[in-house]
Amino acid sequence: MDPDIDSFESRRSTVYAPNGVVATSQPLAAEAGVEILRTGGNAFDAAVATAAALNVVEPTSTGLGGDVFACYRTADGEVGAMRASGGAPQDATIEGVRERVADGDPEEASMPMHGPHTVTVPGTARGWEATVEELGRLSLADVLDPAIAYAIDGYPVTEVVSAQWQHAEGLFEDDHAREAYLFDGEAPDVGQTARLPRLGESMQQIAEEGADAVYEGAIGEAIVEEIQDKGGFMTTEDLADFEVEWPDPLSTTYNGRTIYELGPHNQGQLALEALNIAEEIGAGDHPYDSPDRVHDFSEAMKLAFHDGHYHVTDPAYEDVPPLHSKVYAQDRAKEIGDEPISDVDVGTPEATGEDADTVLLCVADDEGNVVSYINSRFAGFGSGLVAGETGIALQNRGASFSLDPEHPNRLDGGKRPFHTLVPGLAQLGEDDWLAFGVMGGYMQPQGHVQLISNLVDYEMPLQAALDAPRWRYREEGTLAVEEHMHEGVPTKLARRGHDVRVLYPGLFGGAQAVRNNDGTLSGATEPRKDGQVSGF
Repeated sequence: MDPDIDSFESRRSTVYAPNGVVATSQPLAAEAGVEILRTGGNAFDAAVATAAALNVVEPTSTGLGGDVFACYRTADGEVGAMRASGGAPQDATIEGVRERVADGDPEEASMPMHGPHTVTVPGTARGWEATVEELGRLSLADVLDPAIAYAIDGYPVTEVVSAQWQHAEGLFEDDHAREAYLFDGEAPDVGQTARLPRLGESMQQIAEEGADAVYEGAIGEAIVEEIQDKGGFMTTEDLADFEVEWPDPLSTTYNGRTIYELGPHNQGQLALEALNIAEEIGAGDHPYDSPDRVHDFSEAMKLAFHDGHYHVTDPAYEDVPPLHSKVYAQDRAKEIGDEPISDVDVGTPEATGEDADTVLLCVADDEGNVVSYINSRFAGFGSGLVAGETGIALQNRGASFSLDPEHPNRLDGGKRPFHTLVPGLAQLGEDDWLAFGVMGGYMQPQGHVQLISNLVDYEMPLQAALDAPRWRYREEGTLAVEEHMHEGVPTKLARRGHDVRVLYPGLFGGAQAVRNNDGTLSGATEPRKDGQVSGF
């Protein structure tokens, strides 16, 4: 019998462990992280090992051809972030892309969802390397070992990943792409052993040569050749110029707790703005099973989307207002009443990030390090391009650019687009630190808001906070809810004027969380995925 991936009725408990915990969306990847912890690595080493393993065992949502970000608190008390995200090719222009993608009048062309013009410089390899060098104890080669073994020796494909893999059958057109990720032209079935030897060989090359293999070596040359052969603008200079950033995260307080998010060009500001508005109107004061709670929080999120999806872009190219400030939220909160706000535009141009796919992992160790780490190609297997014989599928993050020259998120050479990825961090008490995230395109900030409220306002246990039924505001103006939303709540929301839709669980995120509460380590994982928390 085929598995029902829309049903997750098995009971889960919060996982506790004395030495370290790893939470992510695929069991083998979680085990890879724990293996690194057991062999002397810290949380940052384990994060890279887990992310690399996810590139192999959940290749449907992440890869070396994408970007990686972190938000963390170190054992010595430093709160920080890492951003490894590249921009558009320097030679890319609005006019040049319009000419190459137009089907008719170039002035009417919009940014495509797939293809060479959606590929931005991938940050993953350099981000992994920087993480272990700056914050870890082991070498890049050490932490890549589990992923390389899975790629070369193979692994049985899990239920959710098998379902997601079907997407590749229509996306990949070139023989080298289909040979890298399909088996006799088809996606693997549940339990089928998958081997990705080309990807494994590329990882082995990175283990031996470092990230320079991607940015200044043969892998980078294959990436550029693939893009240029398909009509794109990327050059080897674009790759060689890439650098990792270490920005300070943005923060706000929510009902006495401090929440940290990555600022522009990431969408973390949206979560902070929504939490500020929700606090201002007392959204968390309503009973949990009340339609008033869902109404207030979703309206706060609606306003944050409207603001953030217009303003958030690469701050090196455009000023972004302080959307996460309390003063800003006080003014916006005045717009929320008993009925839903209408005529609110949501979404980056063409709303390409609505249901994007990615992976998230969270790690805590017994030294006091906690990290939320996120790695993605944007939408599934990305652009549809695989770089030659490398087995590296290239991201389509550039699909979020606008070809409107007046829009803040317009395409420009070297510029980074609006980015959906947001790892999260929260201080819930004096010595109580949470690393968390909720995946899924525009679901991400909405999931952050709901998880934080579940923990802070309703004092749920960690796993229960992830299991709870979710809502999400969608760019077309509907309010989506899960089937197991509290009885009567969807109907009452509809009576208030919300356009309520019941959608399947896979559209409501992929949450992971770990916590260090005064030395007690715990973790929770997403029931809507093949998730697992591993500890020791």
